[in-house]
Amino acid sequence: MEIIFLGTGGGRINLINQTRATGGFIIFGSKNIHVDPGPGALVHMRKLGLDPLKTNMIIVTHSHIDHISDAGALIEGMSRYGLDRKGILIGGDDSLEGATDGQSISKYHLTRVEKIVNAKPGEEFDFEEGKFIFTKAIHDSFPAFGFILEMDGKKIGYTGDTEYYEGMTDVFDGCDLLILNVMKPIPDRYHGHLTAEDASKLIGRVQPKLVLITHLGMKMIRYPAEKKAAEIEEETGVKTIAAIDGMRISSDQF
Repeated sequence: MEIIFLGTGGGRINLINQTRATGGFIIFGSKNIHVDPGPGALVHMRKLGLDPLKTNMIIVTHSHIDHISDAGALIEGMSRYGLDRKGILIGGDDSLEGATDGQSISKYHLTRVEKIVNAKPGEEFDFEEGKFIFTKAIHDSFPAFGFILEMDGKKIGYTGDTEYYEGMTDVFDGCDLLILNVMKPIPDRYHGHLTAEDASKLIGRVQPKLVLITHLGMKMIRYPAEKKAAEIEEETGVKTIAAIDGMRISSDQF
């Protein structure tokens, strides 16, 4: 198994400036899973020599544009240029059904997918090679979720965009790898995202084998993020890496 980051930036200012790319990440294993394909996902795949036609699943954890904008293009790749009905699309009420005024995937692109899963926190989705457990996320007023993926003998937790909440440590207990969207080095008046302090609390209690922090806002990027990751590692005793665009992490590291 390998994880490749097509983009590690988050937040509105970074989205427009592209200080860090915003293409999400791909989990390569028994299934190839593209998570949160925001702006530039397709372009950065091609720059890294990755073939969109080999994608098996696409996950959109919520409908903000930095998580969903390239979903249609990636669906066309997964479905062999839109000529077949192939692959699995996992999303929530917004991205699949336009439940609020957020972005949603077009009706045409929904017809190109073999299976659609409407992810609800607390529910599970089993596939031949593994299982997803969808997890709670608190992010603005948008329906959002994270997940735990069990595949190829590993247990990977991804928070998605969320603020810290009571019971979060129990949700991600037992994960080998945690991928955390940590937008802010310190708390501010805007809620809906993890801060470095939140991440440290979660990591210290869960004690995974490895942590990758991503979806970094401009303040986190300028801190810099690598320094903050080192501080978190010192506080928790858990190897913590601030992901960078194009980074590859293999499963033998966790």
